[in-house]
Amino acid sequence: MTSDRPKLPEQVLQPPVEAGGAPPPDDPFAAGLRGFGPLGILAMLVIIAGQILAPLNAVLVLVWARRSHTPWHEIGYVRPQSWIAGLVVGLAFGGAFKFLMKAIVMPLLGADPINQAYHFLAGNGPAAAVFVPALIIKAGFGEETFFRGDMFERLGKLFGQRPGAKVVTVLVTSVFFASLHYIEQGLAGVQQATITGLVFGTIFAFTGRIWMLMCAHAAFDLTALAMIYWGLESNVAHLVFK
Repeated sequence: MTSDRPKLPEQVLQPPVEAGGAPPPDDPFAAGLRGFGPLGILAMLVIIAGQILAPLNAVLVLVWARRSHTPWHEIGYVRPQSWIAGLVVGLAFGGAFKFLMKAIVMPLLGADPINQAYHFLAGNGPAAAVFVPALIIKAGFGEETFFRGDMFERLGKLFGQRPGAKVVTVLVTSVFFASLHYIEQGLAGVQQATITGLVFGTIFAFTGRIWMLMCAHAAFDLTALAMIYWGLESNVAHLVFK
């Protein structure tokens, strides 16, 4: 038996595009930004160049995500079940992680107990006060948004989301993150940043959430600042290995 219902126009029968999904077909610029053609590569290079004036690169990541219609969750911007819980866990984990690195890991690697690059902050109240918001914004917001959020999204599109591909993504982002610490902090800075990148990257690979990592990264650097300011670096570094 035939139906008497009038046929709907063809476009009405098309499945709707999910909110925050792929760029609409009439927005080739957004599609180009998300792709790996000339426009997409140019966008990545501009964001990477923004690292020179960090956290400008993180701001550019957010601009890119919005203009390319990239879903926020793909760069780790997922609303946590509890902002406070994420903050508390992040602060505790970041502080404890830095203490562990200073007391056990870095001494085993033969690192100088004193961070010579930032030793000028020891007892320097005005300079340390300036560093507090700078570390929160640059490390917590900036570096996590770029190295975990943006780079995981880009490399995830290239390598895929299988376990092996995620391992490659964690390794690549960790090496890149660590390499940027060589100029200021030398080999010890690279070693510490490599381990930090591997730990933070692995957590992000499993959770896909960035809020707790932002808090942890800020706490890690603020704990380092506190050790330097109060002259505790050598004491902590010799706490286990005299």
